[in-house]
Amino acid sequence: MLPPSPAAPIVLDLTTRARTGDPDALGELYARHARALLALARRLLGSTADAEDVVHDVFLGLPEALRRYEERGSLESWLKRVTARMALNRLRSRRRAREVTLTPPPSVHDATGALDTLDAIDALALQGAIDALPDALRAVLVLKEIEGYSHAEVAALLDITRGASEVRLHRAVAALRQALGAGTP
Repeated sequence: MLPPSPAAPIVLDLTTRARTGDPDALGELYARHARALLALARRLLGSTADAEDVVHDVFLGLPEALRRYEERGSLESWLKRVTARMALNRLRSRRRAREVTLTPPPSVHDATGALDTLDAIDALALQGAIDALPDALRAVLVLKEIEGYSHAEVAALLDITRGASEVRLHRAVAALRQALGAGTP
Protein backbone atom coordinates (compact mmCIF):
# COMPACT_ATOMS: atom_id res chain seq x y z
CA MET A 1 0.00 0.00 0.00
CA LEU A 2 1.31 3.44 -0.93
CA PRO A 3 1.82 6.02 1.81
CA PRO A 4 -0.65 8.91 1.77
CA SER A 5 0.32 11.94 -0.27
CA PRO A 6 1.85 14.77 1.80
CA ALA A 7 -0.66 17.13 0.15
CA ALA A 8 -3.64 15.06 1.35
CA PRO A 9 -3.66 16.43 4.94
CA ILE A 10 -3.39 20.00 3.62
CA VAL A 11 -6.37 19.51 1.30
CA LEU A 12 -8.39 17.88 4.09
CA ASP A 13 -7.58 20.80 6.40
CA LEU A 14 -8.58 23.30 3.70
CA THR A 15 -11.88 21.53 3.02
CA THR A 16 -12.62 21.25 6.75
CA ARG A 17 -11.95 24.96 7.25
CA ALA A 18 -13.81 25.95 4.06
CA ARG A 19 -16.90 24.01 5.24
CA THR A 20 -17.16 26.48 8.11
CA GLY A 21 -16.80 29.45 5.76
CA ASP A 22 -13.19 30.29 6.72
CA PRO A 23 -12.29 33.07 4.21
CA ASP A 24 -8.58 32.14 4.17
CA ALA A 25 -9.37 28.53 3.30
CA LEU A 26 -11.88 29.60 0.64
CA GLY A 27 -9.29 32.00 -0.77
CA GLU A 28 -6.69 29.25 -0.94
CA LEU A 29 -9.11 26.88 -2.67
CA TYR A 30 -9.99 29.67 -5.11
CA ALA A 31 -6.30 30.33 -5.83
CA ARG A 32 -5.70 26.63 -6.45
CA HIS A 33 -8.74 25.77 -8.55
CA ALA A 34 -10.43 28.84 -10.04
CA ARG A 35 -8.37 28.89 -13.24
CA ALA A 36 -9.22 25.29 -14.18
CA LEU A 37 -12.87 25.76 -13.23
CA LEU A 38 -13.10 28.97 -15.23
CA ALA A 39 -11.61 27.24 -18.29
CA LEU A 40 -14.12 24.40 -18.02
CA ALA A 41 -17.09 26.75 -17.59
CA ARG A 42 -15.85 28.95 -20.46
CA ARG A 43 -15.62 25.98 -22.78
CA LEU A 44 -19.07 24.75 -21.84
CA LEU A 45 -20.78 28.13 -22.00
CA GLY A 46 -18.89 29.82 -24.80
CA SER A 47 -18.86 33.04 -22.78
CA THR A 48 -16.24 34.38 -20.40
CA ALA A 49 -18.78 36.51 -18.53
CA ASP A 50 -21.11 33.54 -17.96
CA ALA A 51 -18.15 31.37 -16.95
CA GLU A 52 -17.04 33.95 -14.39
CA ASP A 53 -20.59 34.03 -13.00
CA VAL A 54 -20.64 30.24 -12.67
CA VAL A 55 -17.26 30.08 -10.91
CA HIS A 56 -18.38 32.91 -8.60
CA ASP A 57 -21.53 30.96 -7.78
CA VAL A 58 -19.51 27.77 -7.17
CA PHE A 59 -17.30 29.49 -4.61
CA LEU A 60 -20.19 31.42 -3.09
CA GLY A 61 -21.99 28.15 -2.32
CA LEU A 62 -18.83 26.18 -1.58
CA PRO A 63 -19.10 26.03 2.24
CA GLU A 64 -22.56 24.47 2.00
CA ALA A 65 -21.62 22.21 -0.93
CA LEU A 66 -18.54 20.94 0.91
CA ARG A 67 -20.79 19.66 3.66
CA ARG A 68 -22.07 17.14 1.09
CA TYR A 69 -18.58 16.34 -0.25
CA GLU A 70 -17.74 12.76 0.71
CA GLU A 71 -13.98 13.10 0.11
CA ARG A 72 -13.88 10.25 -2.40
CA GLY A 73 -11.58 11.02 -5.29
CA SER A 74 -9.80 14.31 -5.69
CA LEU A 75 -11.27 17.62 -4.61
CA GLU A 76 -10.43 19.10 -8.02
CA SER A 77 -12.47 16.42 -9.84
CA TRP A 78 -15.40 17.04 -7.50
CA LEU A 79 -15.15 20.81 -8.04
CA LYS A 80 -15.10 20.27 -11.82
CA ARG A 81 -18.26 18.15 -11.60
CA VAL A 82 -19.97 20.84 -9.52
CA THR A 83 -18.85 23.52 -11.99
CA ALA A 84 -19.97 21.46 -14.99
CA ARG A 85 -23.41 20.92 -13.45
CA MET A 86 -23.80 24.62 -12.71
CA ALA A 87 -22.67 25.57 -16.22
CA LEU A 88 -25.06 23.03 -17.77
CA ASN A 89 -27.90 24.40 -15.64
CA ARG A 90 -27.07 27.88 -16.92
CA LEU A 91 -27.15 26.54 -20.50
CA ARG A 92 -30.59 25.05 -19.86
CA SER A 93 -31.95 28.25 -18.38
CA ARG A 94 -30.37 30.28 -21.20
CA ARG A 95 -32.11 28.02 -23.69
CA ARG A 96 -35.43 28.59 -21.93
CA ALA A 97 -34.89 32.36 -21.85
CA ARG A 98 -33.63 32.47 -25.46
CA GLU A 99 -30.82 34.67 -24.25
CA VAL A 100 -28.27 35.94 -26.76
CA THR A 101 -24.77 36.54 -25.43
CA LEU A 102 -22.68 39.11 -27.25
CA THR A 103 -19.06 38.45 -26.34
CA PRO A 104 -15.96 39.16 -28.35
CA PRO A 105 -13.85 36.19 -29.37
CA PRO A 106 -11.07 35.25 -26.94
CA SER A 107 -7.74 36.84 -27.74
CA VAL A 108 -4.36 35.19 -27.85
CA HIS A 109 -1.73 37.91 -27.72
CA ASP A 110 1.89 38.04 -26.69
CA ALA A 111 3.35 40.60 -24.25
CA THR A 112 3.49 43.27 -26.99
CA GLY A 113 -0.17 42.84 -27.85
CA ALA A 114 0.49 41.27 -31.24
CA LEU A 115 -0.90 37.87 -32.17
CA ASP A 116 1.56 35.31 -30.86
CA THR A 117 1.81 32.96 -33.89
CA LEU A 118 -0.14 31.25 -36.61
CA ASP A 119 -1.02 28.68 -33.92
CA ALA A 120 -2.80 31.43 -32.02
CA ILE A 121 -4.91 32.19 -35.08
CA ASP A 122 -5.70 28.48 -35.41
CA ALA A 123 -6.59 28.35 -31.70
CA LEU A 124 -8.92 31.33 -32.13
CA ALA A 125 -10.58 29.69 -35.12
CA LEU A 126 -11.01 26.45 -33.20
CA GLN A 127 -12.41 28.23 -30.15
CA GLY A 128 -14.78 30.19 -32.38
CA ALA A 129 -15.94 26.98 -34.04
CA ILE A 130 -16.47 25.31 -30.65
CA ASP A 131 -18.39 28.35 -29.39
CA ALA A 132 -20.62 28.22 -32.49
CA LEU A 133 -21.67 24.62 -31.81
CA PRO A 134 -25.17 24.08 -30.46
CA ASP A 135 -25.11 23.84 -26.65
CA ALA A 136 -25.83 20.09 -26.59
CA LEU A 137 -22.95 19.28 -28.96
CA ARG A 138 -20.52 21.71 -27.32
CA ALA A 139 -21.22 20.27 -23.86
CA VAL A 140 -20.43 16.70 -24.95
CA LEU A 141 -17.32 17.77 -26.89
CA VAL A 142 -15.91 19.77 -23.98
CA LEU A 143 -16.67 17.17 -21.32
CA LYS A 144 -15.42 14.19 -23.35
CA GLU A 145 -12.51 15.50 -25.42
CA ILE A 146 -11.22 18.44 -23.40
CA GLU A 147 -12.02 17.46 -19.82
CA GLY A 148 -11.50 13.73 -20.35
CA TYR A 149 -14.78 12.38 -18.96
CA SER A 150 -15.93 8.99 -20.22
CA HIS A 151 -19.10 8.71 -22.29
CA ALA A 152 -20.81 7.17 -19.24
CA GLU A 153 -19.82 10.16 -17.08
CA VAL A 154 -20.90 12.64 -19.76
CA ALA A 155 -24.22 10.84 -20.07
CA ALA A 156 -24.77 11.04 -16.32
CA LEU A 157 -23.87 14.75 -16.17
CA LEU A 158 -26.14 15.62 -19.09
CA ASP A 159 -28.91 13.18 -18.19
CA ILE A 160 -28.71 11.45 -21.58
CA THR A 161 -27.82 7.93 -22.67
CA ARG A 162 -24.29 6.85 -23.42
CA GLY A 163 -25.32 6.32 -27.04
CA ALA A 164 -26.63 9.88 -27.24
CA SER A 165 -23.30 11.11 -25.89
CA GLU A 166 -21.44 9.19 -28.59
CA VAL A 167 -23.72 10.48 -31.35
CA ARG A 168 -23.44 14.08 -30.15
CA LEU A 169 -19.66 13.83 -30.03
CA HIS A 170 -19.58 12.48 -33.59
CA ARG A 171 -21.85 15.34 -34.75
CA ALA A 172 -19.76 17.93 -32.90
CA VAL A 173 -16.53 16.70 -34.49
CA ALA A 174 -18.15 16.66 -37.93
CA ALA A 175 -19.44 20.22 -37.42
CA LEU A 176 -15.98 21.38 -36.31
CA ARG A 177 -14.36 19.80 -39.35
CA GLN A 178 -16.84 21.50 -41.62
CA ALA A 179 -16.46 24.87 -39.87
CA LEU A 180 -12.67 24.68 -40.05
CA GLY A 181 -12.65 23.52 -43.67
CA ALA A 182 -11.22 20.10 -42.89
CA GLY A 183 -13.97 18.23 -44.73
CA THR A 184 -15.80 15.25 -43.33
CA PRO A 185 -14.37 12.03 -41.90
